Amino acid sequence: MSHAYTDALATQAVYAELSNAGLIAFQGDDTTTFLQGQLTNDARQLTQQQAQYSGFCSPKGRLLGSFLLWQQADSTYLQLAAELQPSLQKRLSMYILRAKVKTRDACGEVVRIGVAGHRAAEIVNAVTGCMPEADMKTAEAGANLVIRFNAERYQIIAPVADRDNLLAQLSQQHAVSVDAGYWQWLEIRAGVPTITLATQEQFVPQMVNFDLTNSVNFQKGCYTGQEIVARTQYLGKLKRRMYLVHSNEVMAEGDEIYSPDMEGQAMGMVVNAQPAPEGGWDALVVMQISSVATQPLHLKSLDGALLSLQDLPYSL
Repeated sequence: MSHAYTDALATQAVYAELSNAGLIAFQGDDTTTFLQGQLTNDARQLTQQQAQYSGFCSPKGRLLGSFLLWQQADSTYLQLAAELQPSLQKRLSMYILRAKVKTRDACGEVVRIGVAGHRAAEIVNAVTGCMPEADMKTAEAGANLVIRFNAERYQIIAPVADRDNLLAQLSQQHAVSVDAGYWQWLEIRAGVPTITLATQEQFVPQMVNFDLTNSVNFQKGCYTGQEIVARTQYLGKLKRRMYLVHSNEVMAEGDEIYSPDMEGQAMGMVVNAQPAPEGGWDALVVMQISSVATQPLHLKSLDGALLSLQDLPYSL
């Protein structure tokens, strides 16, 4: 990754097309009730002005997928890892039964563009004509919808027909085009995990900090896997958490982490990893809490590359 990207992030903005992410749409009178019974977050709090992160668990409380949710027009959209879309769309559809809900592949319906950086808010407002008032809020102007993650990171959702015009306007505003991998690096630095095929059914929501990022609601009532998730929260002691780490060696989803105190057993797993602009690799890693503060952390084996802890933007 170019140092120019880092400079653009600090002084202007960068933008990335997010067509590589999967997108499922739900439509029908019972959509909110249906999603309420399946996902970790409170679907009733999702509105035309409020986006949210959420997850879908197995009956054993392990995450099968993670989502960004928003509403637009008469549909609710779930953005997720593209490789998981076919299986999760099919699995969720099996639970619909007699509910007044229909689901569809929405990947080709809209263009999605991530914008981040020092001037991101100004540029997004100039290009779309709308600006959400707070984090995880949405705003609409005409056919454009904008989700604000924080003051310097946004996602634009717009008609596919407007793609070329939007990209041209972003370039005219001196935003720099980056690839989807750079956007994923920004999400890693923000402490936002994406469940992939390599990490399906590996983590209960709290292990990937869902409870710290408002991605799970403990008052909402029943959903698939809820009993295990609630038991972990109220009765059990959480033994693993998600941390941000850096390595000089390549890291990939599903790579295991080792520390000397675990007697040869893996003590963690890489959730997401991307090259860092300044060199090396950054990753979100779920690891044994008791080992993190006292032990050297190694990638793939006890003889593997050392990992250094980095600061997340929220407190653990």
